[in-house]
Amino acid sequence: MDNTRRSFLKKMTVAGIGTAGLVLSGQTNAAEVVTETTAKDKKKPVGKDDGKLRFGFIGTGSRCQEHINNVLSIQGNKIVAICDIQQKSIQKTLDHIAKFNVEAPKVYTGSEREFEKMLNNEDFDCVIIASPWEWHTPMAITAMKAGVPYVGVEVSAAISLQECWDLVNTSESTGSQLNIMENVCYRRDCMAALNMVRQGLFGELTHARCGYQHDLRGVKFNDGEHYNYVPGSGDLRMGPTAFSEAQWRGNHSVHFNGDIYPTHGIGPVGTCMDINRGNVFVSITSMATQSRGLHKFIVDNGGENHPLAKVRFNLGDIVTSMIHCANGQTIIVTHDTNSPRPYSLGFRIQGTEGLWMNDGDHVYIQGKSAKEDEWDAAETWFKKYDHPLWAKHGAEATNAGHGGMDYIMMIDLLDAIHNKKPAPMDCYDAAAWSAISGLSEMSIARGGALVDFPDFTRGQWINRKPSFALTD
Repeated sequence: MDNTRRSFLKKMTVAGIGTAGLVLSGQTNAAEVVTETTAKDKKKPVGKDDGKLRFGFIGTGSRCQEHINNVLSIQGNKIVAICDIQQKSIQKTLDHIAKFNVEAPKVYTGSEREFEKMLNNEDFDCVIIASPWEWHTPMAITAMKAGVPYVGVEVSAAISLQECWDLVNTSESTGSQLNIMENVCYRRDCMAALNMVRQGLFGELTHARCGYQHDLRGVKFNDGEHYNYVPGSGDLRMGPTAFSEAQWRGNHSVHFNGDIYPTHGIGPVGTCMDINRGNVFVSITSMATQSRGLHKFIVDNGGENHPLAKVRFNLGDIVTSMIHCANGQTIIVTHDTNSPRPYSLGFRIQGTEGLWMNDGDHVYIQGKSAKEDEWDAAETWFKKYDHPLWAKHGAEATNAGHGGMDYIMMIDLLDAIHNKKPAPMDCYDAAAWSAISGLSEMSIARGGALVDFPDFTRGQWINRKPSFALTD
């Protein structure tokens, strides 16, 4: 790599990483940085040298290790380099890679900016970012500007609206394909429902519900040793002395009051409703309950005098948003992570001929269900309408992460890389789905006021065709 390019990338990294604020226009952003030397000009052929796709990973926690497991379980891939600042995570990842009897990757560690050196020094076909949320956009932007052809970023892809625009503008200007790693879009039931939607079983779609309803109190606080806090296991911790996500995830509940984790729910709904491809989000209104759950969890497990009992949490226990779409549909999105409850994403896909409801796993199709006005078990329909990706790869996905959907997601991404196709879930999806965070916060701050949704495609959605998980 020549010194001119190193100097260019260094300058662009410093200039382009600081993103903040809430903007709707996308006219002013930190990512419009393509000058005489562009990332597009620096891309290398897929699978240079030995024909294998070259992967890099930034962030080596448990999520990274799941991705690595799938990358190395599929023939034709190798891991060139990994990057993290935590030695325990690095060593655990190296130990995991060693089980595949492959060459150990280079390790980049030391400072928080070490990822820049990795991206500057190595050639990749794909880099996957599985770091804490606040680093997703800066790292993705740096990777795209470094000429990485495909950049996978974990969810949510962006925190602020400015970051959403930065991702779009950088992907467009560099030609790098940004792929949001929203694995729930590949969940077997979600893909079967998508297959039913595309075959017209539900008629014209009119409404959907979804969300992230998951008791994460034990993840936001732990004892410094275990991922999920077990009552009585030790002192409650949050921040630098905690373990894994508790080092940073709880802080978002301190500083934000909005739907801070929307994509697991809105992603599958977005694919069903062809968002950014013939349809688009138009407006959103959000409201939040009072904040009680996290404080109560601290008091219940650490006592009223525990230092964390003095922390003021801004995030309402339950955040409810309603989105209106250009084609007329409405979507209700719920964020509920601070309350005692079983896990549910609460899917409901409804149209003029019937609906699927995830809670209870019910399907009803007018004139086709076994009995009028009575539910069918969703399984009876999903077996018949299993998505082709699952029908083909379901057996090999059995032991993969999150019930196999991580594996199916990787298969789809690898297909795009090998065939130089657009990312399955591209920069416009990453921006539109992630923007719910900033927009819901804005609406809540204004007493539930209706807020316009940015069109990140700048009008392209009118002519763009559905593409997600289409098979020949």
